[in-house]
Amino acid sequence: MKLKWTLFTVMVSIAALLSGCEPLLVLDPKGPQAERLASDILLSMGIMLFIVLVVLGLLAYMLVKYRASNMPDDYEPPHIHGNLWVEAICVGVPIIIVAYLSFVSVQSNYIVEAQPEGYEDKEPLVVYASSSNWKWHFSYPEENIETVNYLYVPTDRPLEFKLYSHGPITSFWIPQLGGQKYAMNDHITTLHLAADHAGEFLGRNSNFSGEGFADNTFNVTAMSQTEFDEWVDEVKETAEPLTETEFEELLEPGHLGQLTYTGTHLEFAPPNHGHHSEEGSESEHEGHEAETTETDSHEDHSEHSNH
Repeated sequence: MKLKWTLFTVMVSIAALLSGCEPLLVLDPKGPQAERLASDILLSMGIMLFIVLVVLGLLAYMLVKYRASNMPDDYEPPHIHGNLWVEAICVGVPIIIVAYLSFVSVQSNYIVEAQPEGYEDKEPLVVYASSSNWKWHFSYPEENIETVNYLYVPTDRPLEFKLYSHGPITSFWIPQLGGQKYAMNDHITTLHLAADHAGEFLGRNSNFSGEGFADNTFNVTAMSQTEFDEWVDEVKETAEPLTETEFEELLEPGHLGQLTYTGTHLEFAPPNHGHHSEEGSESEHEGHEAETTETDSHEDHSEHSNH
């Protein structure tokens, strides 16, 4: 009796604690990329829950049906070398589940890596998002402004982030808009996102990068295109210009609040344009072709000289 009351108390306590928890951000999507990822997570959870319920149901059935009190006193279980159906189920079902989840994962990966569905005909807002210990720098090249530790974006417009790092590898992640992607020192990676709803979201570095990693976060505000344009005009009228000296000071390890500047560091400290993208592949391919042509010309000239 005491055991039952103990279990009941534990269950009530857990329910009370969980009732005060906020919803998981990844399951509260505000953009098409995040919606795709959330649906995949729910699909995986549903499959796992089904497996657990089936296994527990079979366990309860076996315990009840083959309990000792339900068997005759002289019962001896038969000696069985194997069962084809049991072995087929134990091996075949996991293979089917893994194959299905793999297919869904690969399909979703292609979808979230491309421009968001429904935004193909819209011009994306390009933002260079770079990290340093332990800050985030957001450069708007078209608007010619830069912010530190906060990001303003318009809704109903594709967002194209160019990610790189001024120090260790970090991971750019806005859970309610999409999945994470790494920012590296010698390469630019591209992340496509979009915000369907206005609001404030949390962004962070999800890759450990030193003692200040826990506070390496930034705020994201999604607003209408009109409000975004008004904010850009206000920044150009009120913010101070970003100088090379000040930017070098910003790169020093430490934490800062939210800062706003006119101009961007892309003018005097451009990133390394080695891409992990189709654009980078094409550039490398063109460079390789140029190098090959130059080598062939040199060889032809050498043969002509020898002749």
